[in-house]
Amino acid sequence: MKNLSIVLNLVLLVAVGILYYLHFSGNKSADKQTKKSSPVLANSTNARPLIAYVELDSLNEKITYIRNKRKELEAEQRVIENEWENGYKGLENQKNNFLKKGAAITQEEAQQFQGVLMQQQQQIDERKQSLTQKLGEKSYKFMDDIQKKLKDFLNDYNMEKNYMYIFTTGTGLDYMVYKDSSLNITEDVITGMNEKMKLPAKE
Repeated sequence: MKNLSIVLNLVLLVAVGILYYLHFSGNKSADKQTKKSSPVLANSTNARPLIAYVELDSLNEKITYIRNKRKELEAEQRVIENEWENGYKGLENQKNNFLKKGAAITQEEAQQFQGVLMQQQQQIDERKQSLTQKLGEKSYKFMDDIQKKLKDFLNDYNMEKNYMYIFTTGTGLDYMVYKDSSLNITEDVITGMNEKMKLPAKE
């Protein structure tokens, strides 16, 4: 029994040694494979992944053209809302003035006034809907134009940088669970887009 125990211990020792060797030699191979397959920047002395990202919230706040255009659209939206509210206030004033007649109002007059009031209300609502739709189309056209300008800029910008992918992040569309801030090219994009879309000087 004693001899059998010694033999078993030797076998286990050899087995552990073999597993130890396989484990660490396998890790070295995996590390080599990972290093070999990891994409790096061809134009950089440091190994860097071919990826970058842009923060859209910062673009909206710091690119002058976008900021000014957004304020312009918001101002138009307020004008539409104010016109609609004033229209309803006007209807309310008409109704109050009509009711001041009190008992002198006939049923026919009441029905006629109600019909006129409803027609005016419909016109106010339809005008708001029409203006809102036009503003929506204008906003969509603006966003589509900005997107094209951003893509054109990044195409030129990436000729030198050679990134494989450039992602966008921002409120409501940030699907990256981790971001290395050294891969953030937002400031480059803000500076470049501001320069590219600089308004011509007034004469």
